Amino acid sequence: MTNKRKIINDPVYGFLTIEDDIIFDVISHPYFQRQRNIKQLGFTYLVYPGAMHTRFSHMLGALNLMNRALEVLKVKGVDITSDEALGVKLAILLHDIGHGPFSHTSEYVLAEVHHETLTHLFMERLNKEFDGRLTTAIAIFDDTYPKHFLHQLVSSQLDMDRLDYLSRDSFFTGVCEGIVGTERIINMLNVCNDELVVDEKGIYSIEKFIISRRLMYWQVYLHKTVIAADTLLLGALRRVKELYQDQNAMPDTPLMDFLTHHYTQEHFESKERILDAFASIDDNDVIAAIKAWMHHDDFILSTLSERLINRRLPAIRVSDHPFPNEEIEQLRHQVQERYGITPQESEYFVGTGVLRNHAYDFNDQEIRVLYKNGECLDISEASDQLDRHFLEKQVTKYYIFFPKEFKQ
Repeated sequence: MTNKRKIINDPVYGFLTIEDDIIFDVISHPYFQRQRNIKQLGFTYLVYPGAMHTRFSHMLGALNLMNRALEVLKVKGVDITSDEALGVKLAILLHDIGHGPFSHTSEYVLAEVHHETLTHLFMERLNKEFDGRLTTAIAIFDDTYPKHFLHQLVSSQLDMDRLDYLSRDSFFTGVCEGIVGTERIINMLNVCNDELVVDEKGIYSIEKFIISRRLMYWQVYLHKTVIAADTLLLGALRRVKELYQDQNAMPDTPLMDFLTHHYTQEHFESKERILDAFASIDDNDVIAAIKAWMHHDDFILSTLSERLINRRLPAIRVSDHPFPNEEIEQLRHQVQERYGITPQESEYFVGTGVLRNHAYDFNDQEIRVLYKNGECLDISEASDQLDRHFLEKQVTKYYIFFPKEFKQ
């Protein structure tokens, strides 16, 4: 009989324990094991060489934080049954299982489906395989379970997902601005009127958490070199879709299947093989394909692929204002003449985009602070450092990318 009580050595938290048989079985499932081959931060390792950690380690880390949060809440007298505890642990364990290769970068390129929708479909499939033992987890994930605070532990502005990825991404990139007082924040968690709240002693830790998240976006998640690499990957994938959109023959790999067909949520729901095919694709498939496309007859596809593999990334300029159309068109015209391509094809090499960064969303589930007198206030009212104006402010920047040989 297999020993399902395991200890895992995690570089961020130390030893993690798996105490539930069903959690061990879910982790052992191929859907979950696939996460070992999907990097948490995509091409960020091109900037920070240590950022090679995976969704697998992140999901285990979030599970660890959930275990700690449940312990804290139970000590404070919050009513959480054993079934609910197991359900919320399974929900956080599987919260990212719907991500495709390179996570957000390939979203909507391989299929017209949001990753959270795919997560729900994966959970439903696993629920069938495990005889309904994920029913509570699905209800918590979908926010249809009566105890709303359980969903907030999985998905909110102060959930175990965010607490782990900030700490983990900071650890592996070496960007110290992302270090937050995770243990203290968890120890300050509480529940008031079915809402997840923070005891007033945790205000300063929450302030640092919000500021750290904003800084991490500029220094890591929206780093212009990462954006440059993403443009090459997206360009290559879209070029393949354009070249093979009329192909009738059955593609020879699952990746090509998704690039040559237009799959929607309806397809995933009606045909089990499509979900299984998606579950077989990871970062390795994409990199292998990019390496093969380096030798493709199509100039655009081979050029984009070669530059990505050899880190010959496009130049990126960032501005507080949109770039003039005249500048964009001038660069595209230069590319057309140099490469001998059409105006439409030049858009693979010259383009623009928008970067948005805001650390707090008043339209989302707000972070509320609980005072000893029972009063609950939003962090914008409770904090003397983060007023509503600061929290509401969304910084928007614009970027233009183009081949470095045209850099002025």
